[in-house]
Amino acid sequence: MLRILLIIGSILSTNLALATNGFLSMDDPNSPSTAALSVLENTIHSIDDFQKKQQTTAENIKGLIEKRLLPNIAIELSTKLALKKYWADLNNEQKEIFQAYIIESLIKDYSGVFASYDKFSSIKISADPNVKRKDNKAIVKLSITLADEPKPITVSIKMIYSKKWRVYDVVFSGVSLIKTYAAQFNSHIKRKGVDNLVDKLLKKLAKI
Repeated sequence: MLRILLIIGSILSTNLALATNGFLSMDDPNSPSTAALSVLENTIHSIDDFQKKQQTTAENIKGLIEKRLLPNIAIELSTKLALKKYWADLNNEQKEIFQAYIIESLIKDYSGVFASYDKFSSIKISADPNVKRKDNKAIVKLSITLADEPKPITVSIKMIYSKKWRVYDVVFSGVSLIKTYAAQFNSHIKRKGVDNLVDKLLKKLAKI
């Protein structure tokens, strides 16, 4: 199920405590809800079109992800939150390596889901009209109905505004994608250190 939710999302986070005041209206064209729905609907429509035309190739899927999804993900913030206390001690090259690794991981996961799921035309998405917002951050709750699931799925999309709204985390059933990356990174760093993990990620990226 979590892999299916990669279709619906964009990425990552920690549990930021956002205030419950400052509700936004869905009528606002610049609201985070509008931004989230627009990205998802455009992506789903494009995938559905590829499938109808039998053009769901690895190259087409990768191109779609890079064009539709990645520009709408706040990858630097996501990576910073995943690495927490280690982030400040990294040099710029190391930070870029971690970001590149997360991007390639996302492309791989999205590509696998997009290639295997064949019911995009049946997906229905709606957003809770009450969006929790504080300063330049917001939480959008989406209700997603899939053809093979009897009950709607609720997903929390955490977003940040900088020139436009972008996603930095997806939370489903208490599972945060950023926390998943954080657990992976922290476990390795505690055992073998940051430099060893950077070398490992470089070797993985070299194979792509």
